[in-house]
Amino acid sequence: MLTIDPKTEKTSLVHKYILGAVAPRPIAFASTLDSDGNLNLSPFSFFNAFSANPPILIFSPARRVRGNTTKHTLGNVIETKEVVIGIVTAEMAQQVSLSSCDFEKGVNEFEKAGFTAVKADLVTPYLIKESPVNFECKVNEVIALGEEGGAGNLVICEVLKIHIDESILDEDKNIDPLKLGALSRLGGNWYGKATKDSLFQLKKPIGKIGMGFDNLPNEIRKSSILSGSDLAILASLEEIPAKTDFLEREEKNTGEKHILAKKYLSQGNVNDAWQILL
Repeated sequence: MLTIDPKTEKTSLVHKYILGAVAPRPIAFASTLDSDGNLNLSPFSFFNAFSANPPILIFSPARRVRGNTTKHTLGNVIETKEVVIGIVTAEMAQQVSLSSCDFEKGVNEFEKAGFTAVKADLVTPYLIKESPVNFECKVNEVIALGEEGGAGNLVICEVLKIHIDESILDEDKNIDPLKLGALSRLGGNWYGKATKDSLFQLKKPIGKIGMGFDNLPNEIRKSSILSGSDLAILASLEEIPAKTDFLEREEKNTGEKHILAKKYLSQGNVNDAWQILL
């Protein structure tokens, strides 16, 4: 096993492995203004949502490992205390990448990367027309995590207003992840996008407490055929179900029962999987 000690390894190596492992990450497309009113637009993959009441988003413009310099976005949010965060889609990937170039201060990345600036309602930075979701935010606090190259700066943003393109909503007014098509960031030059083949739904055990692995019969828990995922589905029930007459159970050895149970679980048929195992 490869072991990394951040205190002794080069920052560039630590940076590489953190970004490669903590993935995929959403991307904040941050629209800001400097104190002279110049527009700035830059993507950040150290980004996520941390609260709904109050609604809080946090992104982190890290100090560059090479040169220990910072993005103009950081100076802008410190000066103006405002930002618009847009969600990045796969269709925008090439343009967003272009906007990340180290342009000189005062250069308008909206123009450089072909994006459309739209006046916001409550803050001075502009909305990004091409982003299907825009968050108008005030900056509550900026927390510097260090002064050396690679150190992050947590920009804690309180959402004041949300703008959502209705074309990404389903019939229940929920955001459809396939219609949203959000772009995600991984390590190196790798990106990810939401597709029908890459997404799946998993029901949360809300309102019930699963029995857990420790309550599964030993023969099932130590199966060489059933995977950890298979066992988790079985253990998500509140208790082992009652045994009923089940013809397919007859005259099958343990291995055959486990193979058949695995098939049922892959089809979402938990009840029959349990019955074949009992």
